Amino acid sequence: MSAATTRSRARRAPALDRLCAEAVDLAREAAEEAAAPGVVGEYVEAVAEGDRVVTHFFECAEPGYRGWRWAVTLTRASRAKNVTLDETVLLPGPDALLAPEWVPWSERLRPGDMGPGDLLPTEADDLRLEPGYTGEDEPPPNSAVSEGMTDRADAEDAEFVSRTPSRGTVAAVADELGLRRARVLSRYGLHVAADRWEEAYGAKTPMAQAAPASCVSCGFLMAIGGSLGQAFGVCANEYSPADGRVVSLEYGCGGHSEAAVMPKPPRPAGPVLDSMAADEFPLHPTPSPGSVPTTSPDPSSEDLGHS
Repeated sequence: MSAATTRSRARRAPALDRLCAEAVDLAREAAEEAAAPGVVGEYVEAVAEGDRVVTHFFECAEPGYRGWRWAVTLTRASRAKNVTLDETVLLPGPDALLAPEWVPWSERLRPGDMGPGDLLPTEADDLRLEPGYTGEDEPPPNSAVSEGMTDRADAEDAEFVSRTPSRGTVAAVADELGLRRARVLSRYGLHVAADRWEEAYGAKTPMAQAAPASCVSCGFLMAIGGSLGQAFGVCANEYSPADGRVVSLEYGCGGHSEAAVMPKPPRPAGPVLDSMAADEFPLHPTPSPGSVPTTSPDPSSEDLGHS
């Protein structure tokens, strides 16, 4: 037999055994024995699993198992006419209602899922973090506390006092300043945080597109330290939708400190006719010049209108 003939037979689908395919009643009895009464539904089909191995499928009428099928596998020995039961199992069909694929808890968590008392441990190889220090400080080779100098002093039976106390190490000083952290943000962690903040409060948000100016010129923007301070800050405007949030310098909203200037209160125009003031009229009008000269009356003989 050639190799091509062997490969063709290996790829050929198994034929449906006639005796096993005709044993539908035996398959139903096995399914009803394994299931609850009235759960096994209509007959669906028979599928050849191998030589003289056939699986019969029945619909499942169990509530909550829509599209599932009872699968009963029958088989028989070579040159034997007696069909025997292999196994009975409930399997999902092509349109079965299945539970969602299981996802580990560390991948199911989303921002905002943690509540009071919840703990979220980080893995040792978290890409967002990196070691905050390289380890204990090693003294220089010529230091009095170095290993070489200590061995030499023991050999020569000499005594010395270290001029570099343990409290003066970089790690001790950093611990007192509150900077000695086991791990700090890595470059990847910085980029992930920047992308997340830029998406929530960045220049491409609808609020920023309609803003009169960006946060870089807003008086309510609080600067942050580190490399992220070159692109982000914290909003301190209680009327802004981003109050207390990290915002991009290109973000903006209607609460910008210089967005609008309050108009001055209107001042009414001056009156056309002032009815509250007294009008001035001359007591003795000036005579008009004429051909007949006039003399000024004597103030002492002026008629005052009474005798």
